[in-house]
Amino acid sequence: MSHASAPLTAAGRLRLVTRCQTRPIAHVAAEAGVSRQCLSKWVNRYRASGDAGLLDRSSAPHSSPSQTPDGVVELIE
Repeated sequence: MSHASAPLTAAGRLRLVTRCQTRPIAHVAAEAGVSRQCLSKWVNRYRASGDAGLLDRSSAPHSSPSQTPDGVVELIE
């Protein structure tokens, strides 16, 4: 499921990536209203992983380095 600020679905991203095969990324990005950096990221993900690279990803952080250690949380509870 896309979040509210997601500019395109995976199918829409695929259409843009396909256009980039014959046209400059910057031109396609400007026409679609997305940043060149974002479209470049999609193109690179598509080259590396195919269609799966264009699927929505979680925006949750992979780690929380400043998270309170479990031992401290147990002492507080």
